[in-house]
Amino acid sequence: MASSSPSHASSELAMLLLGRLDGLLQNSPWADIWLARARLQGAAQLAGLAGVPIDVRHLQDWISGRTSPPRASEGLNDPVSVAAVFHLAIEASVGDNGPLARATLNVLRTVLDDRSEAEVWAGSDLAYFGPAWRQARIEAQAPYPSPSLPSVADRITAMLKTVVVAEQSAVDVTAIDGRTLTLEPRSRDRAWLVASHVPAMLHHAGLTLGILPSLILLPKFPPHGAGELTDVITRSLLVACQSSLRDLDWIERQGSKALAVSATRRSRAPLLARLALAYPGLRPSAVARLLDVTPQGARKLVAKLG
Repeated sequence: MASSSPSHASSELAMLLLGRLDGLLQNSPWADIWLARARLQGAAQLAGLAGVPIDVRHLQDWISGRTSPPRASEGLNDPVSVAAVFHLAIEASVGDNGPLARATLNVLRTVLDDRSEAEVWAGSDLAYFGPAWRQARIEAQAPYPSPSLPSVADRITAMLKTVVVAEQSAVDVTAIDGRTLTLEPRSRDRAWLVASHVPAMLHHAGLTLGILPSLILLPKFPPHGAGELTDVITRSLLVACQSSLRDLDWIERQGSKALAVSATRRSRAPLLARLALAYPGLRPSAVARLLDVTPQGARKLVAKLG
């Protein structure tokens, strides 16, 4: 019997690990924490694809109330605001109606409402990227011929052709000496808009039971052919699932230690310990809103967790 090709073996292993991750999250008491962290990881990946490279720590600082949105006041000529990327990344998973998904979204928006932040910091970006993002969402949710990575790759290829286009027309400029110059339109990269929907696409294609927000899978410059793209997302899925399984294992180990903190039956410290795994460094003002306690009580809880 002929041996399997390396790409076939890689695909089988990637799907095996995806199934394992998806299955563990259905039963893990720490699935909500993993989902919360995965939202930040996915948003950070998308920001990098959109040309505003940040890491999860920058988002955590923003959510905890220590900073404004990343890169918001650095005077950088960024092609898009991180606030816009973050909002669209969150919105891409809103269609997940699972109770855990809704709970983690509610907690996040108690700490930081991405909708209001995007309006303040990224109104022009939402106006520019919004129509293409909505078109991508419609295509991402359409039925798939089969629950497979090639089906997802075919859909991504089609979406890239329709979404990643230059909307501006060439501009004629007359120089001071009378010459006419034609300036080609400056295309703003929009492949990240398609990438934001990949976790939902895996779900709608029947490959996952829920939307796993960190499975972005696309590189900054995706290949044009569906076959080559299948190989790319297979390799990315393998790496992402391995990383996600390690993160879930870390959460379970750290969570057991965090919940070992001494507390009375009515104490909110155990709940705060869980939230701190997802949003480390929460300020007392945010803790007071989250747990519905007084500012003084929030400071005591934060100090208790050290």
